[in-house]
Amino acid sequence: MASKLLQIPAQTIKTSNPLYNFKQTTLSLSFSFSTQYLDEKQKPKSRIPHLSPKCTLSMSSPKPPTTKEEAILQAKTSLSSTLEKPLNNPKLAGKLKKIKQPRFRVEIPVIDDSPSSLSQLALQVFGEMPLRKKGSKIKILILWPSQDLTQAAIEVFDSRSSDILVQNIDISSVLDEDIRTVNSADVAVFLAPEASQIAVIKTVSDSLYPRPVVIFNPKWGFEEEIDFGEMSGFVGSFEVVYSFMGLEVRGILSKKKGVIFKCVRDGVLSGEKWNVFVEEEEGELRVVSRFKARPSITEVENVLYNLMAINSPVTKSAKFLKDLVSNVTGKKK
Repeated sequence: MASKLLQIPAQTIKTSNPLYNFKQTTLSLSFSFSTQYLDEKQKPKSRIPHLSPKCTLSMSSPKPPTTKEEAILQAKTSLSSTLEKPLNNPKLAGKLKKIKQPRFRVEIPVIDDSPSSLSQLALQVFGEMPLRKKGSKIKILILWPSQDLTQAAIEVFDSRSSDILVQNIDISSVLDEDIRTVNSADVAVFLAPEASQIAVIKTVSDSLYPRPVVIFNPKWGFEEEIDFGEMSGFVGSFEVVYSFMGLEVRGILSKKKGVIFKCVRDGVLSGEKWNVFVEEEEGELRVVSRFKARPSITEVENVLYNLMAINSPVTKSAKFLKDLVSNVTGKKK
């Protein structure tokens, strides 16, 4: 039986600090978060989960999801509200002047990346996405990294009716497809793409200009993009509308778990910050830092190291010794 605790795939991060072991990690927080999708019999009859889609904790700090369904709903709501404007922008349709292509990125943590699981994720996000376009139905083109994933997605989407037209194709065969198939899409989504496919992603994105394109759950990590050479700028042009990543730092006698979280609200990209949360002893998440740009691993390390240093037994012992010396010497503390 699948664990009901929130889990995020682990990835060890090398650090220069010998006292700590810092890594992107599997989180086991105090809130429930199923690692597998519900069986068909278990799925609720309602097509829209009864969860608040808003990423709100306060006006200045979004709140991370507490369930898998809520994470999916948050991501879907953030992306749909962000896509709404470019899909109904007459400038995009008329190409009156050179404008910036809308490029977005979504990152939802998944444990199971099998064809059946990822195709269900795609259905939950895009099959019932609340998108509207004046005068016609929305057509979404999903490009998959392999034939197995493509076939699984075709079967899943064919078994469900939807108000949105979704076509699934293998990214490796996209250049062999009738160009009208690609150009007829309102939005292109590259789902779980590999780093080796970035050149094809750029080719397809260029052919779809000025329509929006989305990278969804890329297989590469943010820290790897510096090594992408001339493609680094292209990949970096995708603005993150939703991201949720677990972190953990282990000291000699203690450890801290946390989350890096960004959730664009109401389609407004500017001003939305990256929030670093840590888990308190009672299991609650508390914001400890905010960044305007996506923080590097080093920046997040420093935040968690400082918290560890304040609360660690080693640091407390050092403070005790310092106080003892002050008492012996008679000097003021």
